[in-house]
Amino acid sequence: MATAEVVPRRWSLVGRDAELKAFEAVLNETGYSGFLVFGEAGVGKTRLAEECLAVAGLRGHAVGRATATGAAAEIPLGAIAHLLPDGVDLSHPVAGFAAAVRLMSRAYTAAARLVLLIDDLHLLDSASALLLRQLMETGAVFLLGTVHSGASSAESVVTLGRGDAVHHADLAPLTWRETNGFLQAALAGHVHRETVDRLHAASGGNPLYLGELVRGALAEGRLANDGEIWRLATAEPLPVTRRLTDLIRHRLATVAPRARRVLDVLALCGPVSVADLEREPGADVLDELERAGLVTTVREGRRAYARLAHPLYAEVLPADVTEPRRREILREQADRLERTGSRRREDAMRLASYRLAGTGTADPALLLQAARLASHGGDHARALVFLRAIPEAGLTFPALLLLGRTLSEAGRPQEAEDTLRRADGAAATERRALAVALARTHNLMWCRGAAREEAVAANDAARDRVTSPAGLWVLRVNEANILSSLGYHAESLGLLDGMPEEEPPAGDVAGAVTWTAAAATRASGLAFMGRGEEAVRWAERAVALCAKAREEGGDHGPQEAAARSALVLALSESGRLEEARAAGEHACTDPGGAPTGWQRTLLAFPLARNAWLAGRPASARRWYAEIVHDTRPQGVIIRPLALTGLAAAAALQGDVRAAEAALAEHAGLAVPVHVPEERLGEAWTHVARGEQREARAVLRAAAAEARERGQFSSEAVLLTDIARLGGAAEAAGRLAELARAGGPFTAARARLAAALASGDPDGLSAVAGDFDRMGASLLAAEAAGAAAELWRGSGRSRQASAAAARSAVNAARCEGARTPVLRTAGAVMPLTAREKEVAILAAEGLASKDVAAKLTISVRTVDNHLHRVYVKLGVSTRGELAERLGRTSV
Repeated sequence: MATAEVVPRRWSLVGRDAELKAFEAVLNETGYSGFLVFGEAGVGKTRLAEECLAVAGLRGHAVGRATATGAAAEIPLGAIAHLLPDGVDLSHPVAGFAAAVRLMSRAYTAAARLVLLIDDLHLLDSASALLLRQLMETGAVFLLGTVHSGASSAESVVTLGRGDAVHHADLAPLTWRETNGFLQAALAGHVHRETVDRLHAASGGNPLYLGELVRGALAEGRLANDGEIWRLATAEPLPVTRRLTDLIRHRLATVAPRARRVLDVLALCGPVSVADLEREPGADVLDELERAGLVTTVREGRRAYARLAHPLYAEVLPADVTEPRRREILREQADRLERTGSRRREDAMRLASYRLAGTGTADPALLLQAARLASHGGDHARALVFLRAIPEAGLTFPALLLLGRTLSEAGRPQEAEDTLRRADGAAATERRALAVALARTHNLMWCRGAAREEAVAANDAARDRVTSPAGLWVLRVNEANILSSLGYHAESLGLLDGMPEEEPPAGDVAGAVTWTAAAATRASGLAFMGRGEEAVRWAERAVALCAKAREEGGDHGPQEAAARSALVLALSESGRLEEARAAGEHACTDPGGAPTGWQRTLLAFPLARNAWLAGRPASARRWYAEIVHDTRPQGVIIRPLALTGLAAAAALQGDVRAAEAALAEHAGLAVPVHVPEERLGEAWTHVARGEQREARAVLRAAAAEARERGQFSSEAVLLTDIARLGGAAEAAGRLAELARAGGPFTAARARLAAALASGDPDGLSAVAGDFDRMGASLLAAEAAGAAAELWRGSGRSRQASAAAARSAVNAARCEGARTPVLRTAGAVMPLTAREKEVAILAAEGLASKDVAAKLTISVRTVDNHLHRVYVKLGVSTRGELAERLGRTSV
């Protein structure tokens, strides 16, 4: 997308619906005479006020506007002189005011007032404020004003804003959700959540700043679209446009030199102790900066810290600091931190950063400590900076192990493997050898996409040096995790048969880590084996143990991500789809420990699958696209599933080109293992092309493979899709068998297939309600639509209307899903499976001979089917058929 296509003026209304509705309500209420919008610069006050003014014009009110400025304030009535009636003599204020009020009161009525927008109302002169107040009290004028947040005590604001008749609206910065909507609207596509995170944090939720950041990133090619999703290409600081730089410099232009030095320190060094700043340059300077809204104070424990009020100040301010001054500031802050003992955990990172930036070197022990903290916080790029600064002689075993792990997390698997091999050579104890084995197998499997044999061999190799029962159990759990991740769930569960039922006692940190990993692996395996409720219990226990460890200051990050991922899978398999989605999204945004890197990917997959099962293809597509983008540099094992999931979601939206592109990329992968559910992408791409017979053949083969491998959850999903695509009779029996051992979701699928096979509208209506309660909206819509079709064909119009209404409600939640059942559910009489296939292909524009070739039937047979379709749908031409199917699709 070219930069010129970005229209930030519209963006600033994102998230402002409540304020617009409040304005309309106030305008229509006779007891109100004004509406003032308060907010920081750039938050969208003027844009909102302009939209309010447009609404007033549409409601039949006269409108006018004026902008107050410092210059106009020097002249009485200077800002609003152009709005006053002709002939008013302002040389005599009392008489002039009275004449203006009299004339304007005659011109405007309560039903059609003059709605007057005064931008920057806090700069209005007192004479203008006094006259406007009189006009408001007579009902001639409804005041719409914008006010800077820090100017609520200005004389004009006090004069015009007092009393209950004037509504005050405070515009807060955009929330993360609003920023996400802002970006989606601006870029006309999905935006990676990490990119939303970065832009939201950098802009501080300020729409003006956000728009400029996006503009700058687009202009430099840093914000790009890979065909599916927008993402910032690098972790480098965001580019700041000249306009944005000018805006911020203008904001800082009036700062005195002593105060500017404080801003420079905060820009280069981040939060600084208030006690230190009050010693030099003094508390008065800090107070001045706080009153100006340039600095804020935060309290952490017993200590107070000052920081810049907006993140972008730190991007602009350093450019004006000379190099000698920069080094001086960094050295001073480093010395100060060392004198105070660097008591906070984060102080090690700050001190290492100051030393490296100020002198180019730092103590190796300090660098290692800083790297550990950065890695723990998910800042792998920063951790690498610290680790790379350690001289070769200082690369001890702990440094090598951390460097290997960090390279793996940073997407450099071969460098990670080489470094971990060095660490393995330096591992002198069983504990260290075990740590290397876990890091190596993780890197091989998750980052290099190694096959089962290579990953298991790396795990087995550690048994030469790991001989204790506890150590061997760790390796066994790790092997189970490898097998489960590669789709060998039955074998994985077999390795965990000896798992202790109870959690380790308090204080056994290593045991708790291993138990949590085992429980998460077990839960995932059980979920894919179709034992959802049992899986939920294990996953919940693992998540609870991780939460307890976090409260006690422990670090179970990788285990917690696996446990939460397993919980989302298990809840989804149990038919608790909305609960699963909420749990997964909470884990992704948890302020106490949101995952990063592969841990985030580990959570993204069950959320994508959850969205697919719920019938929300746009959401599934976004999650799958994020996974594909994040794993593209490496051969991560989850990428093949993500690509086929992306294809399935795009196909369900009718985007055949995107589905085919994802399948083409998948075909070029060296996949370590094929999972039966991967065939969903191929199957639904056939459906999007109108090739239901081919889709059923693909699903049939995949379901057989899933059955052979014991992946009963996947088998149930695949069989359900066969039933939905006209093969209910062949799928119903096996689904009934699976339902006897599976959970409520599998049981509902079995009832759906049975009702479709027997043409039972009552059964379809009942199972539609079951799916609705589970959150499986698309299955609910299809079941209700099929029931409506059957009832309509038997002349039971009341039941048909009720089922059609239920179908429509559920379909509206399905984000544009297009399925054969939904597209043909409006028939007066039910269509057969073959009639549906013919109708959909004909509606896509295919001639009868092309339809015949696709379905391997004669042209005469196609025309006969098409004639019956016309009768049942109440249309007479292919154009009407296409319009009808397009209108009934969702």
